[in-house]
Amino acid sequence: MSQTYKPHKLKKKRNVGFRARMSTKGGRRVLNNRRRKGRKKLVVC
Repeated sequence: MSQTYKPHKLKKKRNVGFRARMSTKGGRRVLNNRRRKGRKKLVVC
């Protein structure tokens, strides 16, 4: 059996990185919500 999760850092950064979040209206809303909540890290990766 092969493993299910095979991480690729660059692909993840392009999907859920800071610049990816900033590029869309919804992504900016995500960041603002996380700021409002007082998150130490704004982005997952």
